[in-house]
Amino acid sequence: MRGFLTVAIGLLFICLLGRPAMADLRICNRTSYVLQVATSTIVQNTESQTQGWIHIVPGDCTTTVKGPLNAASYLVYARSSLAHAGPARAWGGAFPVCVKNANFTLHQTATQPYCTEPDTFALPFAPVNIKNRQDWTMALDDSPALPSLMAAQLAGVKRLLNDNGYKTGPIDGLPSKQTGAALAAFRKAMNFKPTDGNDVLFATLEKQALTKTAPQGYAVCNDTAEPLMAAIAESGAKPVSQGWWRISAKSCAQLMTKSLGGNPVYLLAQKLNGTVVVGGTEKFCTAPIAFEVQARADCARHGMSEAGFAPTAGHGAPGFVTHIGDGGIAH
Repeated sequence: MRGFLTVAIGLLFICLLGRPAMADLRICNRTSYVLQVATSTIVQNTESQTQGWIHIVPGDCTTTVKGPLNAASYLVYARSSLAHAGPARAWGGAFPVCVKNANFTLHQTATQPYCTEPDTFALPFAPVNIKNRQDWTMALDDSPALPSLMAAQLAGVKRLLNDNGYKTGPIDGLPSKQTGAALAAFRKAMNFKPTDGNDVLFATLEKQALTKTAPQGYAVCNDTAEPLMAAIAESGAKPVSQGWWRISAKSCAQLMTKSLGGNPVYLLAQKLNGTVVVGGTEKFCTAPIAFEVQARADCARHGMSEAGFAPTAGHGAPGFVTHIGDGGIAH
C-alpha cells in the first residue's frame, strides 16, 4: 500500500510495511538523505500531540511513537538535514500541523486553525494508514526509490561524501572503487579508529558537511550555549526585513528557502534579553514581535524601530549558512 506525498522536488511516495514486532510506530529511512522526522498523534479527532525532530540516517529505522497504536490517526512529516547541499527536501502531505524548528513536544487542539504558541509554524503532514494495526513500520522513499535499506545506507554515505567535497560517482546503492577510495580518504582524514562503525561514520560525515555545504536558501546555525533570536533583511529595489526566528542552542534553522542568487542577506541576532550578538551598520526596520516590512526608511512611520544588520551571504551562491559563535559570526 502506498500513500501519496508532495515534496519540494516533485512527487515521492511513502511505503507502508506491516511488522510483526513490538506495538509501536517505526519509521525507516530508505532515502539517501539524513532526515529529521516529526510525528503527530490525534486522539479522538480532537486533541493532538506532535513531537520532533527525530534524527534518522539513511538505512536506519527508529521508533517514533510507542504503541499500542490506539489513537484516532497518526501523521508524519520529514525534512532533509541542513548538511546536504542544494534545495531542501521534504516528505509530507496536505494536513497543516504546528511545529517548531528546535526539538519540541506540542499539545494542541487538532482542529486549531492557527499556531498560537511562541516560535511555532505549520508544516503539511501526511496521514499514516496503519490499517487498524497496533504496530506499524513505514519507509520514507527516494525518487527513484532505492531497493533496500542497505542500498539507502550506501547511497547516503555517497551523498554525504559528495557534500564534503569527495567524488563518488552516481548517488545510488551500488558499490564502486571510486566510493571506496573516497571513503578510505575521509576515514584517514578524520583519524578514524579501526573499530569506528557506521554510527561514527554518519555522525562525522554530517558534522563535517555542516561546515562546508550550504542548502539552497539561507540558514543560521547557533553554535552558542543559549537560544538566540534572529532577523534577516535584503536590500535592492524592494528592500525587506523580517523576524523573528528563535534558534535553540547548538541547532540550526532554515530562514529562507529560495535561491539567493547574487543578493546579500543581512543578519541581526540577539539573546533573549535583547543583547545584540550579531549586528552591523546596515539599517533596516524591526519590531519587538514577529514582523515583515517591505521598506527600509521611515521605520517610525510604519510603527517600527530601526536596527543595524550585518552583511553575510552573497558572492552569487544559491545557498549560505551563517554560524554564530559567542563572538558573533564565526568565519
